[in-house]
Amino acid sequence: MKKVNQMLQRLSTLMASIAITFVTLSPLAVSAETQLIMVEEAGCIWCERWNLEIGPVYPKTSEGKIAPLRRIDIGDTLPADLTFTAPLYYTPTFVLMRDGVEADRIEGYPGEDFFWGLLAVMIERSGALN
Repeated sequence: MKKVNQMLQRLSTLMASIAITFVTLSPLAVSAETQLIMVEEAGCIWCERWNLEIGPVYPKTSEGKIAPLRRIDIGDTLPADLTFTAPLYYTPTFVLMRDGVEADRIEGYPGEDFFWGLLAVMIERSGALN
């Protein structure tokens, strides 16, 4: 619980320091067609780090409610319901999808402080808040 509280405090500090306005939305106000795809593979140390630092809290955050997480393995055949704008080379790669089409991506895991800020910018740019 202490680690979760520390993570939440660091997230709060980061969000206050960047020029992004967050809008709190009820889950009903958000399109169910927005997803965050995590492209991962077994043995990826950065995937494991994300799983430890972000994974437990992600579904509880406003970002997690706006863009629920869906995982795919980089070695598997890509799901037919998703259209990526570029090949997937790195793990982890986080791809924000709107109606099954790639809107934006983060290649690699830059650490929890940067991840939240980058994800917030991606969500805003995608129009998922409209």
